Amino acid sequence: MEFRLLGAFEACHEGRSVLVGTRRQERCLLALLLLDAGRVVTTERLIDLMWQGSSPASARGTVHTYIGRLRARLAPYGLRMRTRHGGYTVDADAHAVDVREFLDLVGRSGGAADPAERMRCQDRALALWRGPLLADVIDDRLRGRLAGRLDELRVSALEQRAEARLAMGLHDRVLADLAPVADEFPARERLVAARMTALCRAGRRAEALEAYRHTRKVLVSEMGIEPGATLTTLHERILRGDPRLDRPSAPVYAVRVGEEWLPWNTSGHPALEFCNTYAGWGGPEHPGADWLRGYATLAVWTGHLDLADERLVVGLRRRARERPDEAAAALARAREFRADLYACLTDPQDVRAFNAVAETAREAAGAAVFRRGEDGLGRWRLSPAAGLALPLYAVARSAAELLADPRRFLVRRCPDEACGWLFLDTSGRRRWCSLAICGNRCRVAE
Repeated sequence: MEFRLLGAFEACHEGRSVLVGTRRQERCLLALLLLDAGRVVTTERLIDLMWQGSSPASARGTVHTYIGRLRARLAPYGLRMRTRHGGYTVDADAHAVDVREFLDLVGRSGGAADPAERMRCQDRALALWRGPLLADVIDDRLRGRLAGRLDELRVSALEQRAEARLAMGLHDRVLADLAPVADEFPARERLVAARMTALCRAGRRAEALEAYRHTRKVLVSEMGIEPGATLTTLHERILRGDPRLDRPSAPVYAVRVGEEWLPWNTSGHPALEFCNTYAGWGGPEHPGADWLRGYATLAVWTGHLDLADERLVVGLRRRARERPDEAAAALARAREFRADLYACLTDPQDVRAFNAVAETAREAAGAAVFRRGEDGLGRWRLSPAAGLALPLYAVARSAAELLADPRRFLVRRCPDEACGWLFLDTSGRRRWCSLAICGNRCRVAE
């Protein structure tokens, strides 16, 4: 069976509606058990929720009667309602419950390293909502007791998706997504900020300012507080016509390749470039602090530095979408390798880091094949059989070549704590990295 609780209550079997109870209280009782499917709901809690503290003396018998009727109606469809430890439980493992699916998708979106996969999970989760929880079964008072966590997760997903789409330049999609809920959450400043930004980019500046005025009125009149710094600053930027609001924010010192932001090439060697996706730029809150944000970024970067051909990159991205858990594991391992390589190159005495890099390089060597190129020369290339580990192995091969080259002793680390990028100093005279911006800042400070 399929049960839908995110909106009006529905129960279906093979696409057809099933009448699970003629009384609203019977549907309410079933919904309460489905919300906690697999766990025991005590009779006392069922009575408290169904009658909201004003239960009749016959409440316990009434619950027992409703359970009997529901069992009789649902048993032909394989739904089992069991008596356990002073209460009841529904075994819904073989059935679909939209609340459980919503929670699963939200959890998967939070653990997805790939932004595209994260957004797909959010889209599917939010599409399950057809209205307020159990819109035709419970009143607002009971909904306030039951829906708190679900509502919070829903709004959080709306906020995260809106911000992700703004970063991709999809302000029209943001306006379409938020139009139905604009009046529902006037005090959610993060949601309001996303909508104001989208309105501004759509040339609807007056509406963006009106959205701020409405939110400020709600916050002051109902909560006695002023809008926070983020919303206030955005309002001021719209008032003065800040041109930067008209485009998505980009990482610092970045180039756009496909749909991914990659760092400028600064060192001239792939192994150093890989480490430079890890260097500082002011800390983790800074937009340039970590370029390696998702598996798609890793795959595109590998192709951009000619460590893999475009055909392989396309295949890697497709496989990552199909197997998000494997992609997340591959990305985590690449980040761990990056930290070891950075430590190895900045401290030649770090034997542990060297051994960790060497072990991955040995794995990469085992995944390589010797093939003839179009120019007639033979080359070692990584086999597609390496799967999602291919970008990591490509970097590991490049790192091994650098570590076997005397030039590794010419690797320098930019001394600015807010930078830390690595570069080859063949002249022996350079102090700062090739961007020179951090060095100029330090010299001014001195």
